Amino acid sequence: MPVEEFVAGWISGAVGLVLGHPFDTVKVRLQTQTAYRGIVDCVVKTYRHESACCLAPFDLVKVRLQNQTEPRAQLGSPPPRYRGPVHCVASIFREEGPRGLFRGAWALMLRDTPPLGLYFVTYEWLCRQSTPDGQNPSSATVLVAGGFAGTTSWMIATPLDVIKSRMQMAGLKQREYRGVLDCIVSSARQEGLGVFFRGLTINSARAFPVNAVTFLSYEYLLHSWA
Repeated sequence: MPVEEFVAGWISGAVGLVLGHPFDTVKVRLQTQTAYRGIVDCVVKTYRHESACCLAPFDLVKVRLQNQTEPRAQLGSPPPRYRGPVHCVASIFREEGPRGLFRGAWALMLRDTPPLGLYFVTYEWLCRQSTPDGQNPSSATVLVAGGFAGTTSWMIATPLDVIKSRMQMAGLKQREYRGVLDCIVSSARQEGLGVFFRGLTINSARAFPVNAVTFLSYEYLLHSWA
């Protein structure tokens, strides 16, 4: 059973990642840049000027690649800073040292730990509340419970997600934060408390369908192998 759960979780997670990646790109740009008037403006400009597709195994590399705004494959336009995930890793290592690859690691851990617990608790509670004893939750129940679980966890995680993204981009902007607290204080002082909720709308819009499909895929795979 542990093997089946691992494979089911891996596949359902991959499905959720593919579905959520475009939303994640918009979210990161809204959190770290001021060139967009809102979600729609960011989507339109990204679609118009770029190919918003990048795959990277590391969150730092993902954020750096998502923040590249140079148009691709246009004669006379400046080339992208990073040519891909491997070149991005090599460039960070060369320009910022080994520590550069771990920018935002503490913020990432703080972002994921409490919301992840809330994520599964919310899902299990909603499934149990909507399912008679001794029965498996229906597909509709799993979709709704998974969607609400994802949205709830991101509502809690968004402030630290903003800090994580800013710390990850600091090296590129030749700015150093002394730590998570310094990034929080500096961001609040310069842009107000509202800065910590940038990307909340897109996070919530992404979280519901992505996590609904993730949990449905997971439950379906487990039951089909039982």
